[in-house]
Amino acid sequence: MDTSTILTWLVLLPLVASPVLYLAGRLSLRYGTERSTPALWLAVLVLLADFIPLYILSQALAAGEKISVTMGQAALRFDGISLVMVFVVLLLGLMVTVFSAQYMAREENEEKYYALLVAMIGTIIGLSLAADLFNLWVWFEAMAISSYMLVAFYRQQADSLEAGVKYLVQSASGSVLVVLGVALVLSQTGTLDLAAIREQIISSQNAATTSIPSLMLLAAGALFIVGFGVKSALVPLHTWLPDAHSQAPSGISAMLSGIVIEAGLIALLRALGAVSPVSQSWGSILMIFGAVNMLVGNLMALRQTQVKRLLAFSSVSHMGYMLLGLGVALWGAGSLDGAAGAFFHLINHALMKGLAFLATGVFLYALHISHDDHNPLTLDDLSGASRRYPLAAFAFAVAVFSLGGLPPLAGFMSKWQMFVAGFETKNAWICGLVVFAAINSVLSLGYYAPLVNRLFRYKPSKIVEAGKPVSWSMLLPLAFLVAAVVVLGFMPQLVNPLTYPAASSLLAIFGK
Repeated sequence: MDTSTILTWLVLLPLVASPVLYLAGRLSLRYGTERSTPALWLAVLVLLADFIPLYILSQALAAGEKISVTMGQAALRFDGISLVMVFVVLLLGLMVTVFSAQYMAREENEEKYYALLVAMIGTIIGLSLAADLFNLWVWFEAMAISSYMLVAFYRQQADSLEAGVKYLVQSASGSVLVVLGVALVLSQTGTLDLAAIREQIISSQNAATTSIPSLMLLAAGALFIVGFGVKSALVPLHTWLPDAHSQAPSGISAMLSGIVIEAGLIALLRALGAVSPVSQSWGSILMIFGAVNMLVGNLMALRQTQVKRLLAFSSVSHMGYMLLGLGVALWGAGSLDGAAGAFFHLINHALMKGLAFLATGVFLYALHISHDDHNPLTLDDLSGASRRYPLAAFAFAVAVFSLGGLPPLAGFMSKWQMFVAGFETKNAWICGLVVFAAINSVLSLGYYAPLVNRLFRYKPSKIVEAGKPVSWSMLLPLAFLVAAVVVLGFMPQLVNPLTYPAASSLLAIFGK
């Protein structure tokens, strides 16, 4: 079987499985005694099976093979960036699916949850492989639709519907801007293929043509930043994020924070890479957004009283670190270490924030949902929770301390790699931004440390004393993610086979 066929299966397997999961769940509901258990375990099998084509393609990529498939005008290409995104979305998606076994067992439309989750994973895989602008936009929209339905999963609750509508409206607005950008690029270059667009612009510049196309393409780049920036939670386009995170099921909050906003960032990078020859300022723009994201995310998190909203604003801040690393990578002649550090932090953020939201989900389930109560988890609810739920409390502490950049956890290592790359530029402004980022990392402990203090040093609250037990299916993903965060802190070189191919692909996209 050739690599193009395997690449097709990598995308199609979750997309084809999604309606099958839904039907299996409905049939189980009609004829079985249990709710959608078949949908749950079929989802686990599908995600495990999708690692097989991923492994084969990763070996082919390491051997230097060019992997792509073209269907009409749509093209898919597998590169280093695709490798990182597909690996992360399958891994975190698998953890979320196992975690959801007990968390979603009491909910209506459980089979729809697993079908939509697998479909969203499939659309993110397609987005990470897209090699033309229209295809990129289609996958982006498909991801938005599936994630919207999951954000508004608790449709009987007014707050959930409000969060879903806000998410839908802002995503749709961003998508319109992306379409306008695509139209501008097509009108100037006559093609939608990302590599061909770049070649057309370079050829036009070498032929000393007028500056009008450049102005139009700069406008397209600005539209891409705003349009894809909505999904990437770039400030001030981030306002949908805290509501969506706080109202979605905890597993979906983990996916939104750990994967969906990062998928939006990958779409932004691919689109900007196509029009990058018209300006040398893309790296500087990303660093400016990164600085603003870090500061605004931290300041907003400091004033939160709901745990999931706090973690949502933390995601805004961590997007800033990724933007800083990417900006350093694209500045000047390009920094391979800066790009690798940014992708390392992308992986770490998915693991750390996934762990934080799943640990929050354990508390939310034990203290609220198991009592048929969908009120949000507040800081006061966590008081003394380590006495009843020691593993969840330990996992939560590891997650937030790693997010805060404490050594020797994974979050420290990826931040350190980006900071070192910034200092290696020997540019005063970039060095100043690195110092600013380091200060923000310390600032984040101002809201992470009190959370841990509540867990371990406070007396158990009444709601903790009345909490219900949780099953192994909720705790197993926590144990796995804790191990990953700790191991990558001590041995960050383990992800080099993922991060450096992604870094090389990024620099190639931008011609560095």
